[in-house]
Amino acid sequence: MTAKTAFGQTVHHVELADWLTTATNHHDDGYVMFDWLGVEDAGRPGAAGLRHAVFLHVINPQTREGVMLRTEIAETDSLPSVAHLWKGARWHEREAAEMFGVTVGSEPEHLLLPDSFQGHPLRKDFVLASRVVRPWPGRLEPGEDNTSAPSRRRTAPPGVPDPSWGPRREEEQQS
Repeated sequence: MTAKTAFGQTVHHVELADWLTTATNHHDDGYVMFDWLGVEDAGRPGAAGLRHAVFLHVINPQTREGVMLRTEIAETDSLPSVAHLWKGARWHEREAAEMFGVTVGSEPEHLLLPDSFQGHPLRKDFVLASRVVRPWPGRLEPGEDNTSAPSRRRTAPPGVPDPSWGPRREEEQQS
């Protein structure tokens, strides 16, 4: 386990095998207030969805000090549950399982999505169906609407007057 502190927040980087032991030790040391448990898709470019970073933030109410535990898990790994230590963690674990496909303990029932939903919508490798079914309704770039050829007129930065305004530098030098 390595600890790093930045901006007043201590983050303990924990190996997956030590996740439950480290969480239990912090609980026994007085970090009995659960704040949140979250997941991020830690996939590198070209490897999205293969690894996930799991964060657990807990607080010691006596000292008001918070600590964050972080571990990385592979798509095939299972994260040991910490819901027996902090009851509020169960909802967050179910959300992580449903939205990211992280296996936490046993297979949870659906929390936010209907039973018929396929996939894990917060992963970077998840394709948004709304973008496939219907094109982006926002403004199109010139040339994308297939009505005219793209025109790339040079524009001046804000505050710079049009070149036709005022005397030109070339004219001043000739006089």
